[in-house]
Amino acid sequence: MKTRNQICIIICMVLAIILFDISVFNLITKRYIDNRGSEMKSRSIEVSEYLPFTEDSGICHVETDVKLTGDLPVIDGAAALYPMFSAFVDAVYPEDSVSFDGTDFTEGSALQFHNTRGAYQAVVDGSADIIFCAQPSEEQLQYAKDHGVELAMIPIGYEAFVFIVGKDNPVDNLTIEQVQGLYTGKYTNWSEVGGDNRLVDAVQRNTGSGSQTAMLSFMNGQEMKRSLFGTLTGRAIGFSFRYYVEGLNGNSDVKMLALNGVYPSEENIANGTYPIASNFFAVYDLANENANIPLLLDFILSEAGQEIVKESGYTPLNNQ
Repeated sequence: MKTRNQICIIICMVLAIILFDISVFNLITKRYIDNRGSEMKSRSIEVSEYLPFTEDSGICHVETDVKLTGDLPVIDGAAALYPMFSAFVDAVYPEDSVSFDGTDFTEGSALQFHNTRGAYQAVVDGSADIIFCAQPSEEQLQYAKDHGVELAMIPIGYEAFVFIVGKDNPVDNLTIEQVQGLYTGKYTNWSEVGGDNRLVDAVQRNTGSGSQTAMLSFMNGQEMKRSLFGTLTGRAIGFSFRYYVEGLNGNSDVKMLALNGVYPSEENIANGTYPIASNFFAVYDLANENANIPLLLDFILSEAGQEIVKESGYTPLNNQ
């Protein structure tokens, strides 16, 4: 009887621990979904709103005499750049080269969309010929090396890396050191960087995403930490690329921060005063012999191609 009672006590203790863990998990998850849904959560782009060869599409349309035929390069890339590379297709590809089933591009379509991680894998595996992304992560470079692929990276424009907070956060400007300190745990309360007395919740993105790779570069080797208490009760700070925040996923509940006193406006990106604007790239396998790849790149770097970059919300090369 004594042994049975002990077993019952142990079972009850285990169940209590499990229920406690589930309760904490649900509390954290609910807050993460609810708050990040309105403030920091990155929403997937609506592919159907930026299709080529569609009158009511959100892409820009540029007239050009350049038209690709024959073996058309399969295009893929990052969510933030999708309207831009869809516009490239609209300008120089034949209309029957793109097939969309209402949800996704079909297997035979020359235009694909698998976001940054999927695109880098696709260009290495050969299912995409050219992709449009921010710089690759160390893991993505290693994946290419492991498969014997040397990636060519051609700069085609500039974009700002930005930090975002809820619109009710009184902080409007941070220094680079302060942002890094919020992510390393040096600063755990917003009052330490000019804000109110609230804990800091330093939100990160998925490994391998373009913005997470950019953030790792920004941190320059400093380890990022996230406070459990900040996650539960704190004010969030997140990061992304400017046009993804302001253009594609315009959200009145968030605001972009000035960095070192400079706001990430198009003008400040173009004149070089915003401190963390960087290139995005057309990326392809150097061993790829598709003759249309250099023709496509020539168009992208031409006046008409750079007009697409500009009209898509980014800074063209000739503005720097």
